[in-house]
Formats: sequence, C-alpha cells, structure tokens
Amino acid sequence: MELKEIQTLMQKFEDSDMRELDIDDDGFHLYLSKNKQARPVKPAASSQPSKAVTTPAKPTKTATSAGKEIKAPLVGTVYLQPKPDQPAYVSVGDHVQKGDVVCVIEAMKMMTEIKSDYTGVITHVNVSNEELVEVEQPLFTVAED
Repeated sequence: MELKEIQTLMQKFEDSDMRELDIDDDGFHLYLSKNKQARPVKPAASSQPSKAVTTPAKPTKTATSAGKEIKAPLVGTVYLQPKPDQPAYVSVGDHVQKGDVVCVIEAMKMMTEIKSDYTGVITHVNVSNEELVEVEQPLFTVAED
C-alpha cells in the first residue's frame, strides 16, 4: 500500500463506527484501534534504514497515595502544548475537570487528544514535551477533588 492510501484508510477508519481494523496482506500488516487499551503491537520490519537511539536511563516516577495517574492510551510522541509558541495545555497546580484535554499524542501522523479521567489539581507532569511514550505510561498525576 502507498502512504496516501494508508492515510485515506486511516481517515475513513477514524470517521467510522468501527473500533478496530486489522489488515494482513502479503507481508503488509496494519492494525488500527480506537480502544483505550489496544492489543500489544508487534515490531514491524521497516524498509527504511532505522537510526539507533540510545537514551540514558531515567528513574521511574510513581504516583503518591494522594494522586491518580492519567496514563497514555497508546504509543506515540506526546505534545504538552498545542503549538511550540503556545503555553502548555496544563501545568502543575492547574485545576482540571474530567474530560479536559491535557495533552496530545501523535502516532502515525494521527493526533489523539488525551483527556483527564479525573477532576482535580495537576500535582506532577511525568513526561517531557515531544517524549516518546508507551501504552499505560503515566503522563500526569492528579490530586482528585
């Protein structure tokens, strides 16, 4: 499949009522899901050369007993602000309502708004802008009202 065909297919999937789409065709595999917790993704063989990236190990951050975590529902690049020259969606100390957009995750050129599952105050931002995040990785810690 060509990139343009894949992008068209992704847009039609996004506009449809389908929750999952799985295409396997002669060595080509495409899996799309709108579910909050998707099945594990198998690494795909790329025809383009890949660049090895080494990152230093960071200590893992965990929520305290006084906080709930807003977690990443998918793998992708997290954006904490709408545009580079604009302020962050939320910062430590901001009050959020359940359903408020707290960040955006880009995966396969598709932007997904991440909304708060809780009403409360942001007590910790667990990720950096433009960081690659994994499924279920804590993005924010919220002290519920």
